[in-house]
Amino acid sequence: MTSYTQVRRRDRAVNDETWIENLLTRAAVGVLATALDDQPFLNTNLFVYHPQRRAIYFHTAKRGRTRTNIEQNPRVCFTVFEMGRLLPADVALDFSVEYASVVAFGRVRVIEEESEAIEALQMLLDKYFPHLQPGVDYRPPIPEELERTAVYRMDIEEWSGKRKGDMD
Repeated sequence: MTSYTQVRRRDRAVNDETWIENLLTRAAVGVLATALDDQPFLNTNLFVYHPQRRAIYFHTAKRGRTRTNIEQNPRVCFTVFEMGRLLPADVALDFSVEYASVVAFGRVRVIEEESEAIEALQMLLDKYFPHLQPGVDYRPPIPEELERTAVYRMDIEEWSGKRKGDMD
């Protein structure tokens, strides 16, 4: 564990990799942090976690700030969180909230392999529309559609989990 994955509040740190993977699997939205020179950039994304590859997949426009930043600097940070109950208190500074979060660090790249890109897009569809079946309810992604989007893979090098309260 490096200094940037170490959780300051050790009583809230989660080192259980199964818990971390479960949160990455069920979280609805993630935030990708990139940087170009000294300018950070955050991009909120739908995403899917692939446990066997220990990778996060997402897609964006073919051209834009995310792509430009990644081409210049593939080192990124990605975070997900869930919010639980609000916790009122008698003293303003003691108000709080239950939460669970994961922060992952790694490198990201544009997927050039057509089969992996189509697989990632299908995993995204399966995550967000599990009640719909490809080939029955809709036509699955096809190679020509890859011309309209960039599919990315973030290979996770390190991560940390954190929670307060009964967040599972």
